[in-house]
Amino acid sequence: MKIKNNPWFGAEMRLISVILFIVEFVRGAVLISLLPIYGQKNLGLSLDIIGVAITAHYLTDTLLKMAIGYLLDRFSIRFVVQIGLLLSLLGVFLFQFAETGWLFIAASALYGIGMSPIWIVCLTKVTSDQRATQMGFLYTIWFVGLGSGPIVCNILLDYNAAFTYYLLLALATISWLLSFFMSSARANDLKPIPIRDQFTVLASQLRQMRLLLPGMILQTAGASMLVPVLPSFAEKHLGIPGAQYSLLLTLGGIFAAAGMMPMGRLSDKLDSKKSFLVFGFFIFAFGLYVLALKLPFWYCLIIAIALGLSYAAILPSWNALLAAYVPPKQEGLGWGILSTIEGLGVMIGPLAGGFIAASYGEPSVVWISAVLFALIGLFYLFLPSKVLSGSSH
Repeated sequence: MKIKNNPWFGAEMRLISVILFIVEFVRGAVLISLLPIYGQKNLGLSLDIIGVAITAHYLTDTLLKMAIGYLLDRFSIRFVVQIGLLLSLLGVFLFQFAETGWLFIAASALYGIGMSPIWIVCLTKVTSDQRATQMGFLYTIWFVGLGSGPIVCNILLDYNAAFTYYLLLALATISWLLSFFMSSARANDLKPIPIRDQFTVLASQLRQMRLLLPGMILQTAGASMLVPVLPSFAEKHLGIPGAQYSLLLTLGGIFAAAGMMPMGRLSDKLDSKKSFLVFGFFIFAFGLYVLALKLPFWYCLIIAIALGLSYAAILPSWNALLAAYVPPKQEGLGWGILSTIEGLGVMIGPLAGGFIAASYGEPSVVWISAVLFALIGLFYLFLPSKVLSGSSH
């Protein structure tokens, strides 16, 4: 596929892509760097308050995805995204005054509300032709934005915390202003279907893809349970200092971002989502297993590359598969519900990972996550191909 000649990559998608990149850049910087560092050092808040604030962000972001999808099917894309980004901007603006715990948590929750619309809009733009390629494109932008935000923010916070905060506030303002140039059309231009009829159709679709639903939750749970333990696992179990740990994350992220478009295009060309999912989950599970063996740092670099490439193989094919199950004329609500289901795993994972680490140690979380991904790979290996092609309906 030649991107230059593809209308999907036209002016509207380029604008949406720029907004998505800025939004995810700010989100990564806020959640991973600003809230923990700025909240503790500049606002004097305790770590438990900061933890609750981060959870509040993910909670509102996840629970509101279904409502955002419903609104996108009834109001213009521009209106919904504008309101969402304005709420996000307000949340970032309130952080500077949030010296009390309740206001800090409320600001973080408010920030989470405004995150949902732009991503759901991107998903509704995915067409039936070459879904995995388009998913790879979107996830490359998402991944690069989310990953580069904390890196830049961490560097700037060492020099001037106030400047870093106002820079993120300015970027949030820019993303909101750019939304004024978005299309005034709805996610689909057809007459909205009554909500009762929409849920009837969606319930039918969910029944047809019921074999995929456990995997949707377990995949995100298995990945997110690693988030609270990886830094301490790297330091205590692998003996890797902070600089080397950052190098591992950066290297894995680079190969994941670089691989998503090629993997998506190859998946479309071969029309074999099942192969990419099974291969990706097995490699991811094996990579985590080897990582827990306490190998030298140079081996860890190779493992990080393998994990990044396996992630690139999984993500575009998986979301292209989900796209096949979203009913026509109700893309907004459909993607909202699917994103909510996946979001349940994101909320469960960190809690489970923290509990397991506290009870049995950080390495046990990595082992369990590896076993979980291997089981998911086996499950998809023996799942009928028609289910993994979206052709069962």
